[in-house]
This record gives sequence, structure tokens and C-alpha cells, in this order.
Amino acid sequence: MKSSQFAAFPLVVSLLLAGAYTPAYAGDTPLTLYAAQKVAVDRSRLLASKDYAATAQREMAAAAGQLPDPVLRVGVENLPVEGPDRLSLNRDSMTMRRVGVMQELPRAEKRRLRSERFEREAERSLAEKSALSATVERDTALAWLNLYYTQRMASVLSEQVVRTKLEIHAVEAQYRSGQARQAEVLAAHASLSRLHDRQSDIERRVRDARIGLARWVGDAAQLPIAGEPSIDEVRLDLTNLERELNHHPELAVATKQEQIAVTEASLARADRKADWSVEVAYQQRGSSYSNMVSVGVSVPLQWNRKNRQDRELTARLAQVEEAKAIRDETLRRHVAELQGMVNEWTSNRERYTRYTRELIPFAKSRVEAEMASYRGGKTTQTNVLMARREETEVRLQALELEMETARLWAQINFLIPQSSQSPHPSAPNNQDYK
Repeated sequence: MKSSQFAAFPLVVSLLLAGAYTPAYAGDTPLTLYAAQKVAVDRSRLLASKDYAATAQREMAAAAGQLPDPVLRVGVENLPVEGPDRLSLNRDSMTMRRVGVMQELPRAEKRRLRSERFEREAERSLAEKSALSATVERDTALAWLNLYYTQRMASVLSEQVVRTKLEIHAVEAQYRSGQARQAEVLAAHASLSRLHDRQSDIERRVRDARIGLARWVGDAAQLPIAGEPSIDEVRLDLTNLERELNHHPELAVATKQEQIAVTEASLARADRKADWSVEVAYQQRGSSYSNMVSVGVSVPLQWNRKNRQDRELTARLAQVEEAKAIRDETLRRHVAELQGMVNEWTSNRERYTRYTRELIPFAKSRVEAEMASYRGGKTTQTNVLMARREETEVRLQALELEMETARLWAQINFLIPQSSQSPHPSAPNNQDYK
């Protein structure tokens, strides 16, 4: 290639690259990561369902704290069915038309505990909403990052395609002038074909990534995305993971389940004391006889408490221990998982730094060295293309590593929903879970 051709080469490349990869919907407001998460949270029907569930449980709590409805009892007592007074309501002195009211009187402690149980159910629904919110934020972030990095990979390949096309033009011109071999021309075209194949695959990945983002943000997935997040910092205090994970939404759900079990055990203990019922009735007899009033009290006889009430209490207490064990094991599992993710995230950041400081600059320097040798006639165009291909591979590997690091960052950073975080990342607010 002549020196005049190389002098114009950077200018031609920059002009072609300016239009090589232009995102769609350029006139629209770019969709940032946090904007995508807000859209996903706002449009989630699962989050709304938990609000409805909490409302339902609170209404049930108010109802459970009330006395049962009184029972109206109407009937006829001692009606003759034989003899001259058969089916007469007023001839026999014992025949009475009866109307009465019966009221069950569950103990105030039981009504309070039943109401409290539904309140705990409502709190569990809100804890489940927090867990779902964290899932929505995390999965939206993963989908957004997938699209962001696949588009950057597509940009790298588009840049390399443009450069390879320019080099093909140059080597074909040299071949026509007798300064290059036909093998170099064929090698250049083969390199371009491989790039086109990679480009088709990455464009498919971009489309798949946009479909994945649309699952969470709907039509907003068609907007251009912008704003690279800082994946070197997380909101959690990594020096005290167990304390941080005590505020994990799944742990909050397990805690609420434990509280429900404790309330049910207290209710089973209260059921060991029987509830009374009272009844007042008015009996009307024939005109020749006096009307009457009856008052009665009903008390269940817990004659088999050892095998009924006591066994139910034992079962409820066992459920409390079960809930505690599940919560403890959930905490251990999350601590181990988070430690593994933090370890991999830290390692990947170190590796990515090595790519940006060493491997990518080395690959670029090799391309420049091969280009200098090619200008001096000391190497072939094929070697230049190989150097460029290796540079592209290193840049794509760096992007793949950065994307994997970003995915780990999202899984760590959005382990707890943003609405549950305190302003200082190392000091979560316990009030959020009361």
C-alpha cells in the first residue's frame, strides 16, 4: 500500500465508522438502567397483587377481632302429636312458641390472636412484595446489561468489518498493480466472511436481548439505551455480609412466617381454655297459661385435652421450630452464595483491568507493528489481517468478561430492592422490615 493511501486511511475509517452502528429511535429519550427498573416495577402486576393480598388480610384481621354474629333461634316446643290436643299450639300447658338469641363469647385473647395472625399474613404479603421487587429490579438490570453489552460487541464487529473492507480495497489495488499475491486477496475476503458470520450471530443476540428486556419494560425496550453503570461499587457492606443479608427480602418473608407460626402457637395455647355461649329465649304459651323466659350457658367439655388441644399446641410449637430452622438455613445459603458472587466479581474486575491495561494495548501495538512492517514491505497483508482479527477477539473477550462482571454486580447490588435501602449502603434501615 502506498504512503498516500495510508495517509488517507484514518480519515476514511472515521467517516465510515460514523454511520456503521447507529442505534434505532435516535430521537427518543435513551433508556437508562435505573429508568428501565422503574418502568419494570411500575408495570409489574405481581407487585400490585401483593398489595391486594395485604389489603385482604388486614380486612380479615379487623373481622377476626369481632364477636361472632348472634344466632336467632325460633321454634315450637312440646307440640302434642296425639290425642284431642294434637297439633294444637294453645291447649296444652307445655306447648310453647319459642324465640331466642344465642351469642358465642370467645375470649378477648383469642380474638386478639386471630386478628394478629391476619396482620402477620398482611406483613408477609408486603415482605413477599419486597422480594418480588428485588427480583424485578435484578432481572431488569440483567436484561438491560445484556442488551447494552451485546450492542457494544456489535459496534466492535461493525468497526472491524469497515476496516477489513478498506484493507480489501487496498490489497485488491495492489494485486492489480502486481504488488500483492492472489492468496492475500483471498485471505482478506475469507476474513471478511468470518466477520460477517460473527456479525450475524451478534445481531441475533442483540435482538434476543431486546426481546428479553421487553419482558420487563414493554415497548420501552425499543428505545436506545444509554448510561453505563458503575459496576465497581455496590450498595451492600461487603465487610459484614451476614448483617446485610438479615435484611434480604427472602429472609424477611421467612421471619414473617416464623411470626405467623408463633401467633398460631399462642392461639393453640389459648384454645386450651374453652369458650362459653349464652342464650336468652322467650316462650309463649296459650292464653290460659303464663309465658316464660329461659336463660342458658353452654360450655364445651374438653374431656380429651391430652389428645386434642395439647397435641394441637405441640404441633404448632413444632411448626415454630420448623420456621426458625428454615430461616437459619436460608440465611446460611444466601451468605455462601453471596460470598461466592463477591469473590467472582472481585476476580473478574482484576481480570478486566488486565485486559484494559495490558492485553488490549498489546493487541493494538501488534497491529501497528504489522502495519509498519507492511508499509516497509517486510510482511504480508494476511499478517496484518490476522493481527486485526486477534485485536478484535481480545476486545470481544474483554466485553464478554465485562458483561459477566456487570451481571454479577447486578445480582449483588440488587439483592435488596432499592426502596428498602438506607441512604448509606453499609447501614440498612431496620425500620423497613417492621
